[in-house]
Amino acid sequence: MLSAIAPSLLGSLSKRDNDADFSGSPDDGELNDPGQEELYSSWALFILIALLVGSLWTSYYLQVRKIRAVHETVVSIFAGMIVGLIIRVSPGHYIQDAVSFKSSYFFNMLLPPIILNCGYELHLANFSRNIGTILAFAFGGTFVSAVVLGCILYVWAFLGLEGLKVPFVIALSVGATLSATDPVTILSIFNTYKVDPKLYTIIFGESILNDAVSIVMFETTQKFHGESVGFSSLFKGVGLFLMTFTISLLIGAIVGVTTAIILRHSQIKDFSSIETCLIMLFAYASYFFSNGCHMSGIVSLLFCGVTLKHYAFFNMSKRTQISVKYIFQTLAQLSENFIFIYLGLSLFTEVELVYKPVLIVVTMFGICVSRWAAVFPLSRVINFFHRARARASGNPYPDELPQQYQVMLFWAGLRGAVGVALAAGLEAEDANALRATILVVVVLTVIVFGGTTARMLEILGIATGVATDEEDDDVELWGTMAEQRQGQNGQVA
Repeated sequence: MLSAIAPSLLGSLSKRDNDADFSGSPDDGELNDPGQEELYSSWALFILIALLVGSLWTSYYLQVRKIRAVHETVVSIFAGMIVGLIIRVSPGHYIQDAVSFKSSYFFNMLLPPIILNCGYELHLANFSRNIGTILAFAFGGTFVSAVVLGCILYVWAFLGLEGLKVPFVIALSVGATLSATDPVTILSIFNTYKVDPKLYTIIFGESILNDAVSIVMFETTQKFHGESVGFSSLFKGVGLFLMTFTISLLIGAIVGVTTAIILRHSQIKDFSSIETCLIMLFAYASYFFSNGCHMSGIVSLLFCGVTLKHYAFFNMSKRTQISVKYIFQTLAQLSENFIFIYLGLSLFTEVELVYKPVLIVVTMFGICVSRWAAVFPLSRVINFFHRARARASGNPYPDELPQQYQVMLFWAGLRGAVGVALAAGLEAEDANALRATILVVVVLTVIVFGGTTARMLEILGIATGVATDEEDDDVELWGTMAEQRQGQNGQVA
């Protein structure tokens, strides 16, 4: 429904933008006035902060009232859409420009806290137990999804029904952008329901690695833009992908281990506030250094977070352990809510987008087909090898991925804002139509799949209410802090 309404509505809005008299808005000369610029920037930031406050308050209300039929991410998107529409029909364009989606803000400010927190919160024991399954979906599944969706889009463009010109390399690039799944909505629902740790770990591991793989795949395909593509290009692309991923991983791991060594061989523990700041700065340094070296900052930051948790963590003071944990979580929470608001705003504030309803429908169909191809055949292969290994050792051999897990993996494949941000880098004749399609598809998948995940858990009968080791870790940390405070109070007395 949204894909049918948005193009006509935005078409009329686009005409209005061309015909309207913006006499009440600042002209180019006034925009150069620092006072005017600060005024309109303040209003833009106030609008975004007000939306964030509303989103977080809605999250609180839904959790207190135990309302699970609606998720906060869906509310955030619709709130962003409503405010974006109001801004679009209001006179003036400066606030509209200020709140429009900018990929540089996304990659440099919003995405890093989420990736860092994902790496830091990764439960290594569960991850290691399911490493084969996670890597199969994160690498093999993402590759299959990108290729299948790219081929569908290329064939559709080749038919010429909408006059699109999409070369095969660009189609693969779009496939890569829409292969980046969104872990935020699904995992927040899983946390609320305390879903079976095995399923949670598989989806969590696939999601965080999948984003990194999709970004590297997109950057790799973009390097072939404008070149003739042959069979040898496949090997060259795979080589570039593996080189970028491996070097980025090493950068993040080296920074994490170096941080652990510095903490171990210094007295920085006595200054917990400085220690906390340095840990955060070291992590972000790995991201920007990797990007500056034309590697993948997301991969570096992810594995920096993993090494920080499992090596540097034990060299931190107890106060810093708690501070770092909750600072990372707080920044990630703010970024996640902001991203969904940003997506809703972008539907109406991006004036250059070209909406093609049939292309949107074809892409949604392609998303479902590509996700099916990435989940069910791979699940059968994983179950086959698992049964063969169990049979060889004489153990019972239940499926590694039961049917309900496979369906949940399929349902958890909603697309995220990473795809929207990557789409800003598309270089093609019909780039604006492709960007609009990616934006609408991401919003639709979050609303449809994210909004029905809780109900799907009930339908599939997946185990919920399962305790996790992370809860025990929190209790242990807070218990240690309480003991330290009691000891300090005893000394004072």
